[in-house]
Amino acid sequence: MKLFISSIKTIVSQLIVASIFSFAICVSADAQQSGLPINAAASVNGTIITNDMVEQGIKMAIAQGQKDSPELRKAVLQKYIEVLLLSQQAEKDGLVNSEKANTQLMMIRQNYLADLELSNFLAKNPITDADIQAEYNREIASLGPQGMINEYKISDIAVASEADAQAALNRIKKGEAFDKVAKSVSLAPNRAQGGASGWVQPGQLPPPISAVLVNLSKGQASTAPIQVQQGWYLIKLEDKRASKPPTLDQAKPAIRAGLTQKKQYEFISEMAKNATIVLQ
Repeated sequence: MKLFISSIKTIVSQLIVASIFSFAICVSADAQQSGLPINAAASVNGTIITNDMVEQGIKMAIAQGQKDSPELRKAVLQKYIEVLLLSQQAEKDGLVNSEKANTQLMMIRQNYLADLELSNFLAKNPITDADIQAEYNREIASLGPQGMINEYKISDIAVASEADAQAALNRIKKGEAFDKVAKSVSLAPNRAQGGASGWVQPGQLPPPISAVLVNLSKGQASTAPIQVQQGWYLIKLEDKRASKPPTLDQAKPAIRAGLTQKKQYEFISEMAKNATIVLQ
């Protein structure tokens, strides 16, 4: 489950916005008469697009399943140029100081810094092979005499507040299809698929969600909003199956992802305990 890029446009736009706050990717400079500065891929009205910036865009595109090629590199650079042209025009039109722009930029800054802090935390507290082995052993030991694992096919709706979650739940209780409500209100990337998340194991999910999931019947949706650090969720159990457990090598990616999510959840929960949080 993920709350908050499949297209080149999204990848590049995120990198450009992030660079506003990192001061490391895009810098303003006058193009030299003899040509572009060292490590510059292009210049747009004096604002330099660095080769490092383009390489980050390429890496993100490859991570989304695209193949490195001259065409991809040209597309990434072109999208940087387009976004910079539009952002520069927005400044000329006075949009940069609008209330909407200030609010969005503040949210982007906060999200960027949050991702940066999580990356910093995980770099200092990595998931080790020993951690994965221990978790694998624990999961195998918990299977019981039959040695089978339960997997759940789920759909989910992710929203920002309890009120939004309750409003969505009320629509479902009145008979509206879960997938229709998900397409209407969910903030998660799987919104277009009606909230479908595929097959998961309880250990791969945040504890508050997995605690509800294992008690649902096939076709049943959660009867109350579920709060996690990322927001509020409603889930629906589409199907359930039992299967043989994977080998350690097969299970490593999923275990690593689950342990990472758990570590992040515990880190954020600890910060919340020591924070003063006032809700309306």
